[in-house]
Amino acid sequence: MTSHVKNTLVTTAAIAGALAATTLFNTTTVKADTTSSAPVTTTTSATKDTAIASAQAKVNSASAAVVSAQAAYGSASTAAFDAAAKTAAASASAAATSAATSSAVANAQAAADSAATAKSTADANLAKAQSNAAATSRAKSMTSAAVVSAQSAVASASAKASDADSAVASAEAGQTVTANLMKSDDPTQASAAQQYFATKTAIVKLLPSGQVQITIPLTSGLKFLKEVSYNGVDATFTKTGDDSAKITFTADPATSYTLAMTMDITSVMPFMPIMHEKALLAVDTTIFNGLLAAKSDADAALTSAQAALSTAKINAASAAQVASNAASAATAAATVASDASVVATSAATNLTSAQAANSTAQAALTSAQAAQSAADAVLATAKANLDSANAALTSAQAELKSAQNIVVVTPASSAASSASSATSSATNSAASAATATSNVASSASTTTVTSAVVATPATTKKATSSTPASSTTAKTLPQTGNENQSALVALGLAILTLGIYPMMKRKHA
Repeated sequence: MTSHVKNTLVTTAAIAGALAATTLFNTTTVKADTTSSAPVTTTTSATKDTAIASAQAKVNSASAAVVSAQAAYGSASTAAFDAAAKTAAASASAAATSAATSSAVANAQAAADSAATAKSTADANLAKAQSNAAATSRAKSMTSAAVVSAQSAVASASAKASDADSAVASAEAGQTVTANLMKSDDPTQASAAQQYFATKTAIVKLLPSGQVQITIPLTSGLKFLKEVSYNGVDATFTKTGDDSAKITFTADPATSYTLAMTMDITSVMPFMPIMHEKALLAVDTTIFNGLLAAKSDADAALTSAQAALSTAKINAASAAQVASNAASAATAAATVASDASVVATSAATNLTSAQAANSTAQAALTSAQAAQSAADAVLATAKANLDSANAALTSAQAELKSAQNIVVVTPASSAASSASSATSSATNSAASAATATSNVASSASTTTVTSAVVATPATTKKATSSTPASSTTAKTLPQTGNENQSALVALGLAILTLGIYPMMKRKHA
């Protein structure tokens, strides 16, 4: 029990004792001729005693009920006070926790949101980096394939150029072809000079200009053949023997060439004049047509293929570098995304913990408030029971007072006995009241008291009998009222002692 409750009990008991003692010591003896405020009933002594005993029993029972109700109220008050203290503590803790966790929750929420945003950005960057890496990888593969294709093209062009070079080289080295000298006016008949060209062949060479150089082996008759020309240009004679030579001229590739020839036969046959004729040299040199163009085309194709290969290699190297950079970027983005995921998970966990701490504090406060509400309800019920018990005690005291105010009509011979009986009854009532008061005070020393009701027997006020004074059966009751004074004094002292004793005990504690 808290100190302020103990102080309340001590002070209440002291005040109650002082008031009761003061009231009892200052009580004025009621004169017989004073009219009582309670109803006056006349009856026999036995009936009055029965009524007083019944009322006293009710007072005692009501006093016990008050003591029990006060005990229950005190216990409920203590429980309510403890519950209120716990609620206050829980409220303070919840407030402090809420202040701390609210900031923590806000910070955790902000961190979680930031981490989630960072994770989303990292994931998007990762997806972009992976897509770029895939695209650059495809480009790398394509450029690699282009390199292979360009290499194949170079190989093919190189082979063609080589073939063209070989053909041109062979043509430039010269080839021996069939050659016949025919009459220019009758190509079906051999020319007169054919006899001097017994091999019937010609050596043809391809010149860089695209023309051909034709050489006709002259096997004999060098002394007779004085001049050979083509298109007005003299052929070149290169002696190969005393009577043999090679006759060479340059022309465009064709299938036949008309040669102007002069033969001097007079040297051996004087009667024969110098003979001039035109002979048709049937030699096909068109086999060399297009060789140089083909070679040029093959060389150009090779050059182009080589350039394409070089470009493809550069593109492949660039694509490989881009693909490598993209792969590195994808790897870095994956690391960032993984780190962001870890941070987001941690932030979410921290947020959940902060929210859980706040919820726990609020739950504790709610529980304390519920306990306080329950304790307040119990206290309200105990208060209602105490009020009801006090009301019942008040009613019983009123009934006792009414019973004590009953006027007993007895014969004169029994007047003294009646007075003695009244004195004994008052003494017993005072003793009962003192006992009830002692019980109340004892209960109050351990429980919270909000309403102290002391069962105090009312002072019996004697009234004059309505029977005429001349009646022989009616006697007037004693007029001093001293028969209750000793009992009242004892009751007042008892109450005062009950009030002072806790104070003295507390003072010396």
